[in-house]
Amino acid sequence: MIRITQSRAVPQLVALQKSLFNCRHKSHGATENHSCKLLIVGGGSAGCSIAAKFASKLGRGKVVILEPSDVHYYQPLFTLVGGGVSSVERTVRPMGSVLPKDATWVKDEAVSFTPEENLVKTKNGSCIKYDMLVLALGLQLNFNKVEGLLEALETPKSGVVSNYSPKYCSNTFQELQAFSKGNAVFTCPSTPIKCGGAPQKAAYLSEHYMRKTGKRKDANIIYRTGAGVYFPSPHYEKVLYKVAASRGIDVAIKEDLIKVNPKQKTAIFENVDSKKQTTIEYSFLHATPPQGPPSVLAKCKDLTDSAGWVNVNKETLQHVKYSNVFSLGDCSNLPTSKTGAAVAGQLGILSKNLLSALEGKPLQAKYSGYTSCPLVTGYGSLILAEFDYDKNPVETLPFDQRKESRINYELKKHVMPAIYWTLMLRGFWDGPGKLRSISNPLG
Repeated sequence: MIRITQSRAVPQLVALQKSLFNCRHKSHGATENHSCKLLIVGGGSAGCSIAAKFASKLGRGKVVILEPSDVHYYQPLFTLVGGGVSSVERTVRPMGSVLPKDATWVKDEAVSFTPEENLVKTKNGSCIKYDMLVLALGLQLNFNKVEGLLEALETPKSGVVSNYSPKYCSNTFQELQAFSKGNAVFTCPSTPIKCGGAPQKAAYLSEHYMRKTGKRKDANIIYRTGAGVYFPSPHYEKVLYKVAASRGIDVAIKEDLIKVNPKQKTAIFENVDSKKQTTIEYSFLHATPPQGPPSVLAKCKDLTDSAGWVNVNKETLQHVKYSNVFSLGDCSNLPTSKTGAAVAGQLGILSKNLLSALEGKPLQAKYSGYTSCPLVTGYGSLILAEFDYDKNPVETLPFDQRKESRINYELKKHVMPAIYWTLMLRGFWDGPGKLRSISNPLG
């Protein structure tokens, strides 16, 4: 789960959360030691969904969820919030309402891991002993790694926005409305990020908005990514390059945003190979922050790889050293795009293998690297990218999903959120694999 500051747009949900504590879920926040069969660290999409699968199966009190946040966000909707199509209120629910009632919620955060002793210590001083551990901490947004970016985001009417936090995503549409002419710049860092297509979505939606409002003729749309490719799967990248060209979007790769000057309204980029710096003036700047593993993981080198991600077998999702530790989602080093769809695809694999581990049986389920990115290309159009570890397409629908589609846009806007809240977080959704075997068996 991304660690983010609560949105100013939804303070009423804190009161709702408190009322739900009394009728649905009790949290434990004070110093209190625990011992459990399964400890899940993280209450994002991965943590909540795994908890839902095992809470009733293992019995009341056998599953502990360690999560400090008051609220839970459906983050894929942030793009549509930024485009003026949705609202922050639609993306959020009280944490207590999405956790399984048979699990114990410890409203605290991990500060250290001692896997040799099956022990996690928390910020409030609690010790949690476990038999099995699932690490689902998400990733960390590092806005501070771009000089001047936080200052610009916190300055009203600065023209600088980001869809990557509920604190800022509603500002995107306000700044789009205020935009009249000049450079509209969109960035993507060289680091791994949550949903690699989200920066492109912001550019496509903004460009379409400018066309609809008659501002496009006075706007230069510029897209800069620090990555070495425009999109990780070549099958879709070719089409996305064509989309960008048809919209007059100036695309360049291997260009990292390193500094924002909000007073001068300039953005400085550095080429990842040559280190040459380039300055671009902007009237509107959508910045995707550098992202990385949660800093708490860096304190336990035995759990992580050299980059700080949880080191797991890419097929079984079991830790490479500790057989009673598993991980999924954004904090893991699984070599696939970090998306909610990837989490869904990992849920079924991890739950089968975790159950086998609990029963002392061999792990037989294998993850293919399935991930998906619903690339919104405008108001009412979407390219649905689905692919595996080898970047090959694994499409669910019985037509070429590289074609911009109204149907897929409506799936993104209405169906996917419903699946998330009513199925996935309750442990009933492991991705569209079963649907694919019927709708597109050759896909």
